[in-house]
Amino acid sequence: MPNDSPSREKLKQMLRSVGFIVVMAFLVRTGFIFYVFISAMQRMVRENIPFGYEAGAVAAAIAQGRGFSSPLRMMQTGPTVWFTPIYPYLLAGIFKLFGVYTYTSNLVIRFVDNIFSACTCWPIYAIGAKAFNKRIGLAAAWLWVVLPMSLFFSTVWVWDTALSAFAMALIVAATLQLRGSDRLRSWMGYGALWAFGAMVNPAVVSVLPALALWAIWPLRHRFATAGRLVLASSLIFAAGIMPWTVRNYVVFHKFIPFRSNFALELWLGNNPAVPDSWSPWLHPNDDPSEAAKYARMTEIPYMQEKQQEAWRFIRTHPLDTLNFTLHRFSNNWIGLDQPPAEIWNHVPLQVKLIIFGDSIFPLLSLMGVLLAYRSHNEAAGPLASVMLFFPLIFYITHSSSRYRHPIDPVMLVLAVYAVAYPVTLLLKRSSGLHARIPATNTTD
Repeated sequence: MPNDSPSREKLKQMLRSVGFIVVMAFLVRTGFIFYVFISAMQRMVRENIPFGYEAGAVAAAIAQGRGFSSPLRMMQTGPTVWFTPIYPYLLAGIFKLFGVYTYTSNLVIRFVDNIFSACTCWPIYAIGAKAFNKRIGLAAAWLWVVLPMSLFFSTVWVWDTALSAFAMALIVAATLQLRGSDRLRSWMGYGALWAFGAMVNPAVVSVLPALALWAIWPLRHRFATAGRLVLASSLIFAAGIMPWTVRNYVVFHKFIPFRSNFALELWLGNNPAVPDSWSPWLHPNDDPSEAAKYARMTEIPYMQEKQQEAWRFIRTHPLDTLNFTLHRFSNNWIGLDQPPAEIWNHVPLQVKLIIFGDSIFPLLSLMGVLLAYRSHNEAAGPLASVMLFFPLIFYITHSSSRYRHPIDPVMLVLAVYAVAYPVTLLLKRSSGLHARIPATNTTD
């Protein structure tokens, strides 16, 4: 027995260590790769199936000396600004070291994505601990280890999805930590972090105004100090995205700070062929005629035409656009284009379990926001703003659980809080009841 207590204490300390949680998350994802996807990746290489879609195509072009170009797998189409540069260049580096579209590079890419996903446990803990308490942070970090979406997207998709989730979680954690600080270096680092996030996935910039305003708000009465901090942070952010913006202006003779393909995504979700939310078969990576048109027109004129067609459809078909938007809203939050009740009786049990999990997760997250507001928790504002603003772009273009994944770490913290809140309340009431009973007996 004397030896049990120190051992138990060591075990508790280990389970509370964020570093240990990160290692466990990586090991779980590694096991997921080996036992589920090794054979599938071998088949992809044998059958010469490119991976990474447009990101993989651009990375292959970089690795083969053709520069940041050719996002379509069907043909070489010249320079592109389809992506911001960080993830394609990361893939290109792996292709350089291990071969373009080889089995080894395929495996290495998935390991790297799993490192990003595993490391996300750290900012998840930081968000939970700062916004609520350390127990919430630990519980959320441990749940991320086995959360199906975090396993799936970091292992299956060769895309910036896992890195985007990591970047978004870092930004939110930094925002919570920075609020009210007047340290110049901290705000400069904050600007650099936003620039990094924007160069990974520009969609994160959608929450920049809300988070930055919340962080600086306590200093609003110290106008000179607040202005100096905001200016310094903004200059660092501008400096971070400047090289990419300059490259785009030199190549395309147009101001493009991030990427060019918004118009295409808007058109794919808003055109006469859309059945419910978007028309993926019309994507130039899948439609040879669209690919040929893209190559013939070159990227910027092609995107300009798609933007005109999309806005024309939106103006002339407002009811269809509203219907598509509602389908995309549903798809963003529960991974379905239609309400679960419409298909519940027509799917097998395992699909019902997936639908239930996908539906309960955002509901718990929303409940977490409401409970945080009810408790007058100042972190409720920035956490709610992430859920509110980040998906807006996907409501008007097209959506999926993969696009939403960058905010899943924040949603997970809120979901854990939603479960913990009533449990903590019940325990407090129970302990209060037990404390009152002896006093009553003594009086009697």
